[in-house]
Order: sequence, then structure tokens, then C-alpha cells
Amino acid sequence: MPYTLVKILLVEDDELFRLGLRVRLQQETDLEIIAEAEDGETAIELINQNPVDVVLLDVGLPGIGGIEACRQIKQRNPQLPVLVLTSHAQKHLISRLIEAGAQGYCLKGIAGEKLVLALRSVAAGASWWDETATREIRSSIESSQLPTLENPLPKSANPLTQRELEILSLLATGKTNQEIAKLLYISPGTVRVHVHTILHKLAVSDRTQAVVVALQKQLIKPSAP
Repeated sequence: MPYTLVKILLVEDDELFRLGLRVRLQQETDLEIIAEAEDGETAIELINQNPVDVVLLDVGLPGIGGIEACRQIKQRNPQLPVLVLTSHAQKHLISRLIEAGAQGYCLKGIAGEKLVLALRSVAAGASWWDETATREIRSSIESSQLPTLENPLPKSANPLTQRELEILSLLATGKTNQEIAKLLYISPGTVRVHVHTILHKLAVSDRTQAVVVALQKQLIKPSAP
């Protein structure tokens, strides 16, 4: 299956690790590292100078750090996906990354093939959260953020149509617009319109946040692990 060329900004301060990533990713004919940065400030400058499809971002960066860099990148470029690759696995990090607008999170021990798939997925508009992140998201939702029987969610809190809920449920499984279009027998353009409407109705800036909000409000059910 042919892939569209994905242009990557690699942000990593460990020179040897960055070199290893570059060598591995350059083996893929559809992936191209067009720029590299060692800190968040440089990454933000490079995005203004280069056409980028996805940012592969380390968290433990010097200067403003990876989370703040992610936040500023998303503020200036809301449609630019950011995939976080880090050695840090603290639970609180997941929620901070979601708040900053990241589309995905991978630990540095991830297999090369999975990292390539994650990059392709976020570049295509899907989200990619590894098992640790997925468990933390579900745990936080189930433990404290879902409505209780004593305080149920009012029907008026669900602003989405049945079709929008259907598309949102597929987004939660990591499906791309093209995959959703095939499953629902509609055009990718129609899917994009629905996604835009979903983001507007839920008052969020990207599909990852839409899924999290929908799970919190029990608009959709968590997918099986």
C-alpha cells in the first residue's frame, strides 16, 4: 500500500539517539526528516521555516522543555500533529501532554516498526497512545471524571448527532478519515466536515481532545484494550 510522503521535524537533544532515529526512519521511503532540533525554541523556529507534516518530540528538552514546546507549537499550528517520544512514563505526564495538544505518546523502547506506524497514523490525522497512556486515560476517566448515578449526565449535554457519534467512536479506535470513509461508505471530505463539526460542538481543538471529552461525558464507550 503506497503512502504519502511524511515530512518530519525531529526534536531530540541526545545526539546519539537522534542519529539512531534518523538512520532508522530514513529506511522508510515515505518518511523524510527535513529538519532537526535539540531544544523547543529551535523547533518552533524551524516549523516557521519548513513545511512539516508531523513533529517527533522528546519531552526532556533543555530550555522551555518538551511539554511547553508542544503547547506553543499547537497554539501556532493547531493542525500540525505532535508525536511525543520519551523515556518518561510518569502518569501525570499523560494528562499534561493531552492538555498541551499532543496527538500521541510513545516510550523510547518502542519497536521501530511501531514508531513508523505511529508517525504515519498521526500524520494521517489519527491519534496514537501506547498501552501505558491508554490505561492512564481510561483509569483517570473511570475513577473521577465520569458522571455518577447521583449526578447523571443530562441529555442536553450530548450535542452530537448519531452519525457524529459513529464517527467519533471510530476516531477513538485510531481510524483515519480515509478508513472511516470506507467503513461508512461516505467520502473522506464528508468525514472531514463531520470531524470539524464535532470539534466545534465539543469546543476542542483536535480529535484527541474530542475523544477524551466524549469518554468523560459518556458519549461513547471506551474501545476494548
